[in-house]
Amino acid sequence: MSAKINVAVIGVGRLGSSHARVYKELPQAHLVGVCDSEHSRALSVAESLQTRPFFDYKELFSKTQAVSIATPTLTHYSIAKDFLSAGIDVLVEKPFTTTLKEADTLLAYAQKNKTIVQVGHIERFNSAFSAIKHICNEPKFIEVHRLSGFPGRSLDIGVVLDLMIHDIDIVLGLVNSPIKRIEAVGINVLTQYEDIANVRITFQNGCVANLTASRISDESMRKIRIFLRNTYISLDYKNEEADIYRKVGDQPEGNDWASSIPSQKITKESVWIKKEEPLKKELSSFLDCVNHRNKPLVSGLEGRQALKVALQIKNLIWKKR
Repeated sequence: MSAKINVAVIGVGRLGSSHARVYKELPQAHLVGVCDSEHSRALSVAESLQTRPFFDYKELFSKTQAVSIATPTLTHYSIAKDFLSAGIDVLVEKPFTTTLKEADTLLAYAQKNKTIVQVGHIERFNSAFSAIKHICNEPKFIEVHRLSGFPGRSLDIGVVLDLMIHDIDIVLGLVNSPIKRIEAVGINVLTQYEDIANVRITFQNGCVANLTASRISDESMRKIRIFLRNTYISLDYKNEEADIYRKVGDQPEGNDWASSIPSQKITKESVWIKKEEPLKKELSSFLDCVNHRNKPLVSGLEGRQALKVALQIKNLIWKKR
């Protein structure tokens, strides 16, 4: 049995405190501490999880092998760079960084220091998505809705980098084709950034993806619909449920009206899914990569690709504004 991996969490707000809780629960992890610039928050989370509080993340360089970085997006680059330079593996919450230049610099640091970078695109670890991704070959059309109420957090970025980037990552992985054209609209309502956005991405292979993200909705929804040649998949990320609709039957031959009535029909199959906490799967995968020196499912490169498209969308929205 491998020795436990010493791990810490930098930034223990809503998301970071969940990282800390999961690390405390995972048998392969030893949570050496949590760090936050807000002292009362670090003290409270550390006490609840029976670990040490830190107020300066640099104190953890000699104490940990890996860290989760769940601080505000603007600080991802500087904190991740310092840990990578110290030879420590990092999981950076999405979005990876604020610019492509920062992302490229972190990738260079990781390569130079032989360290691992994983980006926190958690939907890759959703049990429903894991159950259907193997049949999503050559999608023709993808429709995504990610709606939530006003979060009161991540207000240093707009809804594209906050929420839609999850779906950008998923769509890029499913389609696996260069982008031909992007059309985007969005408006700010409660913040200085876009709070609702709609994007249409056309790929060179002909697939079209329509993505809508809102953080000012009165309902919560995280759904994706994937249309294949003779199959349609409806997936609910929130409830970890998926249904597969298939066309069965033959297209009739003949010229008269009666014989031209299709004998086809659509069948529905609800996919059996073993539901597991996505964050626990994500952090377990990260620790496995740390232990065995494997490439993460969502490496820094995939995080950069999603960031590149998200920034293009954001720029299109604000260019029109």
